[in-house]
Amino acid sequence: MGAGSGSGAAAVAAAGAVGAAVVAVYAGTLPPGLPGGDAGELITAAYELGVAHPPGYPLFTLLAGLAMRLLPGGAAAGRVNLLCAVLGAAAAALLFYTVLRLSGSYAGGILAAGVFSFSRLTWQWSITAEVFSLNNLFVGLLMALTVHFEEASTAKERSKIARLGAFCCGLSLCNQHTIVLYIACIVPWVLFLLFRKMELSLGHLLKLGLCFLAGLLPYLYLPASSYLNRARWTWGDQTTFQGFLTHFLREEYGTFNLAKSESGSSMREMLVFQLEQMRSELSLPVLVLALIACFSTALPIKQQKSPVICLFAGMLCVYSLFFAWRANLDVTKPLFLGVVERFWMQSNVAVAVLAGLGLAALMSLGGAVLQGSRVLPWLEWLSAGALVAAQVWANYRDCDQSNNYIVDKFARNLLSSMPMGAVILLRGDLPGNALRYLHYVEGVRPDITLVDQEMMTYEWYLPKLAKHLPGVHFPGNRWNPVEGILPDGTLVFNLHHFLKANKHKEVFVCIGLHEGDSTWRRSYSLWPWGTCEKLVPTDAVFDPGEWIRLTRNLYNWTEEYGSFKPSSWEAVANEEMWQARMKTAFFIFGLAETASVPAEMKSQLYTLAYTLYKEIVSSHPHHPVNWHKNYAIACERMLRLHRVGEDPEVLLSETVKHFLLYTQKAEDDPQRQDILQAVNHLQKELQGLRGMKAELKRQAG
Repeated sequence: MGAGSGSGAAAVAAAGAVGAAVVAVYAGTLPPGLPGGDAGELITAAYELGVAHPPGYPLFTLLAGLAMRLLPGGAAAGRVNLLCAVLGAAAAALLFYTVLRLSGSYAGGILAAGVFSFSRLTWQWSITAEVFSLNNLFVGLLMALTVHFEEASTAKERSKIARLGAFCCGLSLCNQHTIVLYIACIVPWVLFLLFRKMELSLGHLLKLGLCFLAGLLPYLYLPASSYLNRARWTWGDQTTFQGFLTHFLREEYGTFNLAKSESGSSMREMLVFQLEQMRSELSLPVLVLALIACFSTALPIKQQKSPVICLFAGMLCVYSLFFAWRANLDVTKPLFLGVVERFWMQSNVAVAVLAGLGLAALMSLGGAVLQGSRVLPWLEWLSAGALVAAQVWANYRDCDQSNNYIVDKFARNLLSSMPMGAVILLRGDLPGNALRYLHYVEGVRPDITLVDQEMMTYEWYLPKLAKHLPGVHFPGNRWNPVEGILPDGTLVFNLHHFLKANKHKEVFVCIGLHEGDSTWRRSYSLWPWGTCEKLVPTDAVFDPGEWIRLTRNLYNWTEEYGSFKPSSWEAVANEEMWQARMKTAFFIFGLAETASVPAEMKSQLYTLAYTLYKEIVSSHPHHPVNWHKNYAIACERMLRLHRVGEDPEVLLSETVKHFLLYTQKAEDDPQRQDILQAVNHLQKELQGLRGMKAELKRQAG
């Protein structure tokens, strides 16, 4: 098929049909409730008409706010999930349209749209309330406009498309800033073509600049929301130019970085991981087709759109190299890999489009060799259909989130476990974003107050949000381990002073306390409360039996251990809930290990910890690996107590058994060899004990 033969109303109608098919599949796999990651914070910011984390995502915030108010039925999170599915399907339609206009191949367009939309990564992030499907939409839109511009036949048409493209470039930056790397490739290319055709005047350049600025208008939402200050959850103070710039440039994370104060993988390692991810996500045949598209520009065949193919390939290279250079996270860690791989979707868009063009080029080459062959069109459709069907088949099960309530259940369990009027000091994305969503958007536990530990260290947090935290007293304007007055006049306070000012409240931390401030240790202790911990005055008397009773059935958690992908938020939530079962036993055991505990109390604590460990381990055959080690140590301590009623042989046998199970499953533990040596000694002790028992039995007989 010749390039451009898919133009006109037929191409638009076909693209619409592709988008409808994709959204139909997506709709059947939508999570009904809250997903993990940033979704809780993004939905809460949209619901409250606040500002999301840097760079603010004003366009997504406004669209999500409209979706919650206009789309029918379900939880607020489910409605924003649906919005993202529609945006993802629109991206698929644009990829189809781009390939069709470039190559005239309907099969190539379906290949590009299908392999990208139904890859695990794209599918997973197109059905959750995140900014990635909107970014994919803009990438597809800029590609489609680029093709339109290249094939425009008149100066008037080129000028019109250039102005629309400039507006879309600005608008796309109101979402995810990584798209600037594609814009940095497209804009010089467009300007060069206009210059070469002598259509680039100063006036035209000024109009393009104004169109670009018009696309950035949604950013006015940030200072407007910040000025009104009605949102119970918002991020930053954009009422000043410096505050706006700090947010826009992501200075609190580190401009052009993914995270603050993280040392990541090397550039080479990042590129290797990305290439492997492309292979697993899009398949090897798709990568080969993308390479064929690139090589086809140099072949002596009729190829009118070679400059556009070269541009798309250049965009892919620029983005991949720059991102690998600046992505400062360690991708060898599953959770960090899960964070990084989301940004590889943008490069996967270009690969999918090139693959569609590669399929069309391959058929053109085949047509030149086998002129008049009727087999080639069937082969083209069969190849596209098979590759897309393989994507759906491989990924449907993993991407079907229609029964996924994990993060929602995690947050509800945490909130329901809290006493009336509690204050929760939040830390981390999982508890922070999930609890914020349920508390502010769905109105769960309005009696509780949520205070973000990390945000308290920012100068804007308390001036903006303290009024929305009733009943909590802040003895200053900012949290800082070193109390006093800063040079700019800001009164800072530490955690010790904060707890003193709120001694009338029950204060909990989820999950963990900020490492930089240990002043709370002066007068408080941390007692386990499921996944969270309670800050208790040091003069309070710890009753282990009562605490076991209080924390034994805090949560209703029935998920199997290890049933989620390690890089997913569901796996993190599940891990936290499983480890929560062991925390009280671990705490009591830790108390018994302290030298200051009297011998009688030490014996009682060891016994309680051992009994609790035994009960938990025996109740859950498939459990976290560290439970084996903890239980084995508890058995060994009980053995040394020589308590009446406990069989030394059973204790020794259990110690050896669970230490061995631990060393088999935790091969990366640096203490593994020491443990194995200890097991050696314990096995000899066990053999001696059994021999002595056998001898006594023989003598008694």
